[in-house]
Amino acid sequence: MAVRIGTFNIENLLTRFDFGGFRNQLRQDRVMRLYSVSSEQSYQQLEAARMVASTDDTRQLTALAIADVDADILCLQEVESREALDAFEHGYLYKMMGEGYRQKYLIVGNDSRGIDVAVMMREKTRDGEPIEFVDIRSHAAITFRQFDLFNPLLAETEKPDDKIFRRDCLELDVRIGGRPLTLYVSHLKSMTSPRNGLDGRQATAPLRRAEALAIRRIIEERFGPGGGSGAFVLCGDMNDYQEKLIVSGGRKGGYGFAHEGELESALDIFTQDQFLENVVGRLPVDERWTLYHTRGLEERHLCQLDYVFLSQALSRANPHGLPEIVRAGQPYRTPFPPGQPEERYPRTGWDRPKASDHCPVVMSIEIP
Repeated sequence: MAVRIGTFNIENLLTRFDFGGFRNQLRQDRVMRLYSVSSEQSYQQLEAARMVASTDDTRQLTALAIADVDADILCLQEVESREALDAFEHGYLYKMMGEGYRQKYLIVGNDSRGIDVAVMMREKTRDGEPIEFVDIRSHAAITFRQFDLFNPLLAETEKPDDKIFRRDCLELDVRIGGRPLTLYVSHLKSMTSPRNGLDGRQATAPLRRAEALAIRRIIEERFGPGGGSGAFVLCGDMNDYQEKLIVSGGRKGGYGFAHEGELESALDIFTQDQFLENVVGRLPVDERWTLYHTRGLEERHLCQLDYVFLSQALSRANPHGLPEIVRAGQPYRTPFPPGQPEERYPRTGWDRPKASDHCPVVMSIEIP
């Protein structure tokens, strides 16, 4: 009995405009910087027009990527609200897939921009087995003090009674053909700008580590040390990686890709002692990436930020299953390693429009 489970950061599915760029250039879109706008009212009109015009292409591409993923259960990141998700499904997904995801779940978390994690589910798997909702829980209110995770490395930006999760660790119980399955969906702290001589990844590592420790504790408090025999999956944008492909060269002379592995990561908390399996690790090293990171020509790499982690029980029940990564929604600026299909969806741009800056990951999983 298989269920197809995917994860996708769909990048800012919002129902509101952000006019903060008029007073803060750091929040201003680059195209707006080409124009001299004298009044805030004019800025708001232009920014609204820009967003409406660009969003239609973007969401068509997002819907195409989701249609290609074809998941029975899809875990999402960067969704503003249930209303945004409903509008997206009605206006875009329906045209690609028909009446697919009637079950939708979202609980407001801690993100300052109002982007949350969410889950969409079909009513039946592709094999015709019913997908039944059982229960949902948010862990957004847990603090560092409650889980005894506060430490000096966090003291610069956090306080003991601050909430651990920047968004949430959403816990969802379902039954697939009557068999229990638990989903954990999270979106860990993003890698921000360099600070105090550290790059963005290093500067934010203590918070991601605390989030990962909290997730592991939540799981083990329910299923026992090591996850016991529980059938559960952890999905999401973890904003960290254990390896990367360093990109060199360029379009004219060709690209080079050098693998760098065994990097220290918050995700070690999940993979050490085989607590969880990152199923993307079953793919060849140059096929594991889900995001292209670049800061000009000086810093470029492909890495995995998007994960489907299986519990030990599910890993044993699926020894030969392989995940799929859908990359046709990537912009043309993203270099693909040799041998990987480079097909893009119609109207994809050099940098935008695109389906998302992330690639969705999906896998068919047998439920024991």
